[in-house]
Amino acid sequence: MTISAENIWAAVVAVRDKVPLVHNITNYVVMNNTANALLALGASPVMAHAQEEVEDMVNIASALVINIGTLSPPWVKSMICAARRAAERGIPIILDPVGAGATPFRSRTVREIMEAVAPTIIRGNASEILALSTVEKGETKGVDSTESSRNAINAARRLNAVYEGTVCISGETDFIVGGNAVIGIENGHPMMTRVTGLGCTASALCGAFAAVNGDFTLATAQAMAVMGIVGEMAAEMSPGPGSLQLHFLDTLYRLTEADLKSRLRIRTGGQS
Repeated sequence: MTISAENIWAAVVAVRDKVPLVHNITNYVVMNNTANALLALGASPVMAHAQEEVEDMVNIASALVINIGTLSPPWVKSMICAARRAAERGIPIILDPVGAGATPFRSRTVREIMEAVAPTIIRGNASEILALSTVEKGETKGVDSTESSRNAINAARRLNAVYEGTVCISGETDFIVGGNAVIGIENGHPMMTRVTGLGCTASALCGAFAAVNGDFTLATAQAMAVMGIVGEMAAEMSPGPGSLQLHFLDTLYRLTEADLKSRLRIRTGGQS
């Protein structure tokens, strides 16, 4: 498995051509931003969390993204129902464990979801990935990470071994762990951490790429590369985080293969 500007671009084209429906059960804070990012990429977003319809929505979706940012008991039931139906259909399930480790309820909920259905892709910051690990626990400040992404690679490997899914650790370098591969994406910009919900956007884009690429480790790496490249391009024309949000969507919509070829920075092997 090799990530390159060429296969990232091929995946972008596939998303734009196929317009996959990505079903999001996500949080109130990011719904609008997430939907707009999926549209800018070329996918079709739907936000549906009522238990009465989630299985029907999964029936027509190409990927399911579960984000635990703003939890409530009815939503938890919907998440598990949707995940079970997605597993029956064989479509990818992306789990964003927002704030895992911050409260007992949040930690119990994410484990309940993972025990009900093994996620295809788990994407979180280092503290969240450490909190999901059965051996290590990360300190979480709200939903922000207090750990370096490199510090969570071994925890990601354990999660990968247990759940047999791809694990993505967001940070200064984004690390993607799947099978025997560890891929580091070194694109991005520090200002991205000042915009709420860009991590949630990354999870949604993982859903779009996984909908058109059955190699889910590669799909996750492609999504994170696009996130990082678009983020750094947007930051270069933005005096602050408000305009970064605007420029991020425009840049994602206008992304070209030349942008990918000139900016992609990857590393393989990670940390032993």
